[in-house]
Parts: sequence; C-alpha cells; structure tokens
Amino acid sequence: MSGIDETVAFVPVNIAVLTVSDTRTEADDRSGDTLVERLTGAGHRLAARAIVPDDVEAIVAQLRRWIADPGVDCVIATGGTGVTGRDVTPEAFASVYEKEIAGFGELFRWISFQKIGTSTIQSRATAGVAGGTYLFALPGSTGACRDGWDEILKWQLDIRFKPCNFVEIMPRLQEHVKQRGD
Repeated sequence: MSGIDETVAFVPVNIAVLTVSDTRTEADDRSGDTLVERLTGAGHRLAARAIVPDDVEAIVAQLRRWIADPGVDCVIATGGTGVTGRDVTPEAFASVYEKEIAGFGELFRWISFQKIGTSTIQSRATAGVAGGTYLFALPGSTGACRDGWDEILKWQLDIRFKPCNFVEIMPRLQEHVKQRGD
C-alpha cells in the first residue's frame, strides 16, 4: 500500500525552478510561482530560480550550472514542452541526461488525460538524472504545474512516501562515478 510513513523524518530537498519562455518575466511567471508555492509549502527549499528563453543552448547552460551546484538536488522546469517550433525543452534536457526517467512523462500524460483528454498528447513532459541531480520538465500552464507537483512530484520528492521514492535513492545516483583515490 502506498502512502506517507509518519515514522520517517521528512527530508527537505533543494529544488531549483526553471521557467522556459520568450515572454515571461518575474512579474508574470505564474507557472514558476505555482511550483515555488507548492514546493516550499511542502517543506522543501527553493535553491534557485531562473527564466531562460526557448533556446536549447540557454536551457542546457542553466541546467549544467545547477547540475554542477552541490546546493541543487533537483530542477523542475516549466514551459517549452509542446510541439511548436520554439518548444525545445525536451531536446535540451535529453542532451544532458545520464539516465532518462521515461515513466515520468508517461504518468504525467495519463494524469493529464483524465483532465484534458486527448490534448495531453501535445505534451512532451520529460525527466531524467544528470550528475546526481533530478531533472523534471513540465508544460508551461499553471494547471500542468499543479498536476505534475500534486500528483507525482509531491510524493516522489518526499522520503516518507512508500513503497519507494526518489529521495531515498539520491545518495546512490552517482554510484557509477569513481571516487577519487580509487
């Protein structure tokens, strides 16, 4: 049975929020605000926040900075996951992944299907891991951010969630990297 194990202490995760948009600013980034409100409301720490244009190089550069930052455990992005010419977030994310978490996009679309029907097929939500950092990309709507957080990330980023979650395996994400002196 899945659920929260109250005998386990909560562990806050350091999460960076990335908005991918050619038009959003800090003043009108409602999707980014939605993610920040939800993650801090759950007890996690906002490690950083940025807005970058719909440009593969800009997205990759920001991801690489946060992947290299030991103060960032997880990145949640919003925007640029559609199918138009400017939607390049999944390509940028895929170029930095060491491992893709294919089930994230699949589960997101299943949840979304229940709310918006077949329109969910236009979403290319994606997730993966790089340098021991979790990377999640959600569509740019506030509804998609709510669904992604409330239905998936809220649970998987809580070490108390059973039978398993992303937080409990964080120390093992870099097992393939040789330690210095080995």
